Amino acid sequence: MTRRQRYGSRLRASRWRADHGALTLSYAAILPFVFVLIMVLIQASFWFLARNAALAAARQGVAAARMFGASRAAGPAGALAFARQAGQGYLEDPQASAAGSTGTTISITVSGHVPSFVPDMVVSVSETVQAPVEAFRP
Repeated sequence: MTRRQRYGSRLRASRWRADHGALTLSYAAILPFVFVLIMVLIQASFWFLARNAALAAARQGVAAARMFGASRAAGPAGALAFARQAGQGYLEDPQASAAGSTGTTISITVSGHVPSFVPDMVVSVSETVQAPVEAFRP
């Protein structure tokens, strides 16, 4: 082996030694952003599940209130019962109202809060469903 070849191999070895810890430093710089992205994705999935639970509860309330001969109070009561059962863990503090209902149309609004996975983040959902009231017409 010539002197030049030995010098070249030592130079390459010293280059490798100078890069020790560079990968760890890269991970330390990138991982916080990856963790924040994962937390936001989990929060978005909680929001999606809470929104679907509120929408399903509002549909259930409209179905209960629009039946022939049903009282207007059956809608919010049915929506709340469904929201408490189906939205358990995803829809906190559910509330239902029949505001906006008329003599021919029933409107049920279900609202609540999404559990927060991201600290100090408060997210609310509200879904409204409207449908005509069933009536007997001979």
